[in-house]
Amino acid sequence: MIEIRKSNDRGVGRHGWLTSHHTFSFANYYDPKQMGFRSLRVINEDTVAPGRGFGAHQHDNMEIVSIVMQGALAHRDSTGGEGVLRRGEVQRMSAGTGVVHSEFNGSDAEPVHFFQIWIMPERNGITPGYEQKLFPDEERRNRLRVVVSPEAEEGALKIHQDARLYSAILDEGARVEHTLGAGRGAWIQVVRGSVEVNGKTLNEGDGAAIEDEAMVGIVATRESEFLLFDLGD
Repeated sequence: MIEIRKSNDRGVGRHGWLTSHHTFSFANYYDPKQMGFRSLRVINEDTVAPGRGFGAHQHDNMEIVSIVMQGALAHRDSTGGEGVLRRGEVQRMSAGTGVVHSEFNGSDAEPVHFFQIWIMPERNGITPGYEQKLFPDEERRNRLRVVVSPEAEEGALKIHQDARLYSAILDEGARVEHTLGAGRGAWIQVVRGSVEVNGKTLNEGDGAAIEDEAMVGIVATRESEFLLFDLGD
């Protein structure tokens, strides 16, 4: 079963310096039917104006993943984690017992476009932590590249949940397949382009919940980029 979440159905926050599209309920956008999918709680697609950003604020008991698509995102947090993320860079921050962090556009001239993802941890009270790594486009071209996982295989960032995040860039006509284990579900989020997922068409900004499918086949009808979550809980 594939349930599509169209791009235009997402919540939208427009704040002048920030445009944020919310796949699931977040901040002032609330829909009781869209509270997340399994352990996946938030997918926000954000565009931040040059020189602007999110001031220091606190989170706890959440695994927060940020992926930059364009521009530069400057990060700083109370664990000592600090850096500038650019295209292809992925950051994992375990808020755990509590962390204060800030994100700003690292450029005074260009906007930054990125995804912020929240995944509920396997347990509360984890010691806060931070990781950042570049996954170049060539590593994700016409293949599913794991970028976050509980085992941190293939150099992925480690997450404290039975969840894996894959990133892929497909040339037009290219196909990838992903096998789902028994009882597992998947979420796909299209960043750009257009794909067919087990025969269902998804365009830029669309997402879809996938349940009771042994295999997920994804074909690009034009050059595309997407995120695929494999979720146990």
